[in-house]
Amino acid sequence: MISIRYAVRTAPRSLFRSSASSSLRPLSCVSKPCFLQSSWTPVQRQSHPAFSTSISKREPAGEFDQELSAKLENELSLEKETRDSKQLPPGVQEFLDNSSFELKDIPGNEEVILTKKFGDETVKVKFSIADMNYEQDGDQEDGENALEDEDLFDDTTPQRGGAQSKGTVNQGRTPDGNINVAPEDSVAPADRPELADSEDAGAGEQAQSPAYPAAVHVTISKPGKGAVQIVTSAQDGLIIIENVYYYPKAEIAEAETPESDFARANIYAGPPFQNLDPELQSMLERYLDERGINEQLASFVPDYVDHKEQREYVQWLENMKRFVDA
Repeated sequence: MISIRYAVRTAPRSLFRSSASSSLRPLSCVSKPCFLQSSWTPVQRQSHPAFSTSISKREPAGEFDQELSAKLENELSLEKETRDSKQLPPGVQEFLDNSSFELKDIPGNEEVILTKKFGDETVKVKFSIADMNYEQDGDQEDGENALEDEDLFDDTTPQRGGAQSKGTVNQGRTPDGNINVAPEDSVAPADRPELADSEDAGAGEQAQSPAYPAAVHVTISKPGKGAVQIVTSAQDGLIIIENVYYYPKAEIAEAETPESDFARANIYAGPPFQNLDPELQSMLERYLDERGINEQLASFVPDYVDHKEQREYVQWLENMKRFVDA
């Protein structure tokens, strides 16, 4: 009896287990329609190398590159034909040969330094070609202003009756009312013979030395005693003193750092040189003269500035042309 009951009770469970086991088959055993199988197929990606060995294409040169290069070449030829930028002028070479100053001129830099020893002192002279460019810009502006002034007073009203013949020399007026002009009156003042000699003399004086002032900074330092810096200008063969500074530490006068600039700005600069006692001015001038800050240096500085500016300009043209052609 028990066996029959057991068989009846256990029969549904075995049937349930068999049906459950058949329903829990893995998905891989279940057949899938064709359209589902194709949609789940992974797409194969094409692999590419991480780098390429093909030559990259360069952009074409600018439209005016060749014209600019030709212009630079033309300027170079003119500058080299006018003057040899590598050869020192005779006056400059003579000063360097006879002076105890040592020259430090780094190509590409605007500043030039002269140094020498005077006892236990170190004398350093600094000047720059930037002063020459500044003066040329100022002269150009003055010339443009002068041309504008001439245009304001230019009489554009044409003369009636035309030019007169040489036979009618200051003989009253023409029938149209114009005054007869003598031949000598029709010559421009700048073209008259009596002014030619004075113009030639003036041109000779201008050709001797540049007229622009060149700023010259002189620093005289002693070990452990600070330094004196004298701001001067070299012009027309003279050293003109403008200001005299004293610094308790030499590095303050010579260092080019923001801290040194701030320290120099806060130090008492002293009165302007022209406000000093005339005798004191004369003694300071002799003080510089003993250390080689004299008329020879005043003539050397503008000449060397002119030479260096020419040399740097030629080098600048070469660098620009090389860059444009690259």
